[in-house]
Amino acid sequence: MANFILKNALTLSDGTGFDVEPNADIFAKSRIEATFQIPQSVGSASNVEFAAISPTEQFIIDDNKIIFKKNTLSGSFTQTGNFITSNFLVINGDASIGGILTARKIVSEVTQSVTIFESGSTQFGNTLDDTHQRTGSLSMTGSILGLNNFDITEISNDTTLGDSGGTSIVTENAVKTYLDEGAGVFQTYQRKSFTHTGSFVSVSTASFTATSASAPTGITATSEDDFMFFVNGAIAEYDALTVQQSGSLFLLKVDNDSIGYDLRSSDEIVAFGKFNS
Repeated sequence: MANFILKNALTLSDGTGFDVEPNADIFAKSRIEATFQIPQSVGSASNVEFAAISPTEQFIIDDNKIIFKKNTLSGSFTQTGNFITSNFLVINGDASIGGILTARKIVSEVTQSVTIFESGSTQFGNTLDDTHQRTGSLSMTGSILGLNNFDITEISNDTTLGDSGGTSIVTENAVKTYLDEGAGVFQTYQRKSFTHTGSFVSVSTASFTATSASAPTGITATSEDDFMFFVNGAIAEYDALTVQQSGSLFLLKVDNDSIGYDLRSSDEIVAFGKFNS
């Protein structure tokens, strides 16, 4: 081994992240011993920490598996902590999320227009010709269904249709039952045709021991138009007649001036029409 003799002092000095011991000028004609060290381990299996790294071309991590080059990250990596971006995150390929995706607003414009808001509200489609198809059951717990700016608050199975709700849709069962029952009542009313003989009360009034039939709801109330009155076999003109139910008596009143004669006690007065029995 060759020996080297230094004419001047050998100066060993510390640098940034680099420690020398001793840190001084050394004069020697014999063996020089000095310690050089970095304040952290930098072996291949070490966890090395740097305040900042500024490569001029590219920075390679983990044997070419992750490469940072000119504002581009290529390769695969696993993120175990939080990943925070203050600007746009662009993913050109597929994204697979194994946990929960939390977002203030999600907008999809690739094949359809879909917006999911932070409040839970959603908007599907952006034009009237959009079609939304769904397979499976739909459970809705809200109170209002809007259709063409019209509010629907319930689907009613009220077979009497008694509520007369302006924001209700009735079921097939409710409509069928209502029509069946209503048709039965209406047909019963329509079939009522009975004859009664009256008694003389006065020159303008005759009475019948009978009760007129009541018209079903929605049908014009029973009137003199639902009867025919015969005086001594001749039909009396409707324009000169009115009827009135007075307790158990059905009264026929005539306008003597219009009919042209007075009722007499000897007259036979017969009524045919909508009596209960």
